[in-house]
Parts: sequence; structure tokens; C-alpha cells
Amino acid sequence: MENNVRPESMARITTSELANAFIEEQVAALREQIGDKKVLLALSGGVDSSVVAALLIKAVGDQLTCVHVNHGLLRKGEPEQVIEVFRNQMNANLVYVDAVDRFLDKLAGIDDPEEKRKIIGEEFIRVFEEEARKLTDVAFLAQGTIYPDILESDGVKAHHNVGGLPEDLKFELCEPVKFLYKDEVRVVGKALGLPDNMVYRQPFPGPGLGVRCTGAITRDRLEAVRESDAILREEFAKAGLEGKVWQYFTAIPDIQSTGIKDGKRYMGWAVVIRAVNTVDAVTASVPELSISLLFKIRDRIIAEVNGVNRVLFDMSEKPVSTIEWE
Repeated sequence: MENNVRPESMARITTSELANAFIEEQVAALREQIGDKKVLLALSGGVDSSVVAALLIKAVGDQLTCVHVNHGLLRKGEPEQVIEVFRNQMNANLVYVDAVDRFLDKLAGIDDPEEKRKIIGEEFIRVFEEEARKLTDVAFLAQGTIYPDILESDGVKAHHNVGGLPEDLKFELCEPVKFLYKDEVRVVGKALGLPDNMVYRQPFPGPGLGVRCTGAITRDRLEAVRESDAILREEFAKAGLEGKVWQYFTAIPDIQSTGIKDGKRYMGWAVVIRAVNTVDAVTASVPELSISLLFKIRDRIIAEVNGVNRVLFDMSEKPVSTIEWE
């Protein structure tokens, strides 16, 4: 059997019992693979890397070093949650890197979406490499590769941005969930005791909010995206839509329009609400949302988010529109 072929005998992980059996099996396999050596993991806070971190903590404890890079493009509260869950609750050896200024300075004035993606990806590799070189005797690099990554990218999990590390680091890969589908990873994460808002985290692009702050990123507009997104997620949760709508977020295009504040005209941004349902992300439909909910979200965003004077609802389906704006 080839390394990247899912075993035919592997049962779908749909229950906590099956998840516990998988965890027990993987903990034993990880201990055998790693032995007394050290392992390094780029911990984004997404479900894949979080489940890998929890498995490794259970298997090898402080032989694991997690590196969480805050590039300034994460959603509100996400870096704090990573620190709380893994360092404070699970006693992980967590290295937190505040690279916000470094990333945003590199992105200043860059408006081409592909160039933005390239800068974010390459800078992440450089930051992670710098942290890796500070450590000694690390033999393994853990990754949150899942089975669709293997099928879609020939075994290279490019969107985790660690595939470009220099060869002289000579890390051996450790990929304990590489034969699982996303829904199975979530079941395992639940069984490992990770919080629901981490286990059921919505799909989030590798460049983060960088593709939702369209055009050249500015710090004030990026903060407006972060705050409006937090309001949207909070109100969807209150309305019972969490887990019922596949993905929802806000974006702020790089345009301004006229508004009125304190009786005077001024220029402000428009926040776009995006919500979609999909099975495979190849096509996506727009759910019907109550107008009262949209009004409530509109009122909160305009009242609470600096620089915003309009709230729009994106009704476009995929195709012809994509899910993300960039």
C-alpha cells in the first residue's frame, strides 16, 4: 500500500467510540515514531493543526513545541484562544510569535490578491524557520495534513505554509490525521476535549482576513473587518444559525462612499455580509436570512465599528461568484 492511500479497512470515524479507538491507535503510533526525540508544529488554531497538537500532547507531552504565529490577519480572539487552550489548559510548550507589524509592513501598499497571498505565505515560512532554528534536537515536523489535502495536492499541504522550509533542517514529517476527512477530524477533536468553537471552526482561508480586506490592506480597515466579523458571528450564534449555515463572514472592499455623521458628510467604508451553504465548495447557495436579523447586524456594525457607514448583503451564488472576495 502506498503511503498516501487511505487504508480500505479504515472505518469512517462517526462516533466517540470510534474516535477514542483512533486516538488510542495514533498515540501508540506517535510514540513509536517519535521515541525520545522532539517534534515541532505550526499551530494555527484551526481544527486540523489543533487536533494534531492535542494528539501529540497526549502522546509525547513536552517533547512537542507548538509555534503560533500571529500575523495580524486572524479573527478576533483567535490568538488568545490558542494560548488559553494549549498553554493554559493543556500545558503545551507553546511559542507565541507576535509578527503583526512584520506582516502588515510587508503588505503595505500591495493590492494584487496573488501577490498578497505570496507575501503572507513566504513570510510565514521565514518566521517559522527562524523559530525552528532557535530550537535544538528537533527531528520531526508535525502537520495537520488531512486526506483531501493528499488527494488535491499530491501529498503537499501547501496551505499550511510549512512545505517551503529549507532542506537543511532535515525534519521528518509526522502527519497523524492524514487519512481523515474533515468531518472525522472534528469527531476526533471533540473526543480529545477541544472546545466546540475550535472543533467546529468555519473554513478560514490561509491568508486570513487579508483576502477579506480587499485591495491594499490598511490597519484601520483590517480592524474594521475583524470587528464586523465578530459581530456577525455573535449574532448568528444568538439566532441559532451556528452550525446551520456553512460559512459566514464580512468583507470590506477598498472603496469609500459618502455618509452623514453629526450632520456632516464624510467618507466611510461599506461592510459586506457574506453567508453561504455548500457541500463541496464547488458550488454554493445563499441562505434565506430574516430581515430582522440583518437589520440587527446592520445596526450593531454601524454603531460599533469605526469608519463604516454602509452594510451590504452579498446575494451572489457560486458560480459565478466565488465564496471569498479575493
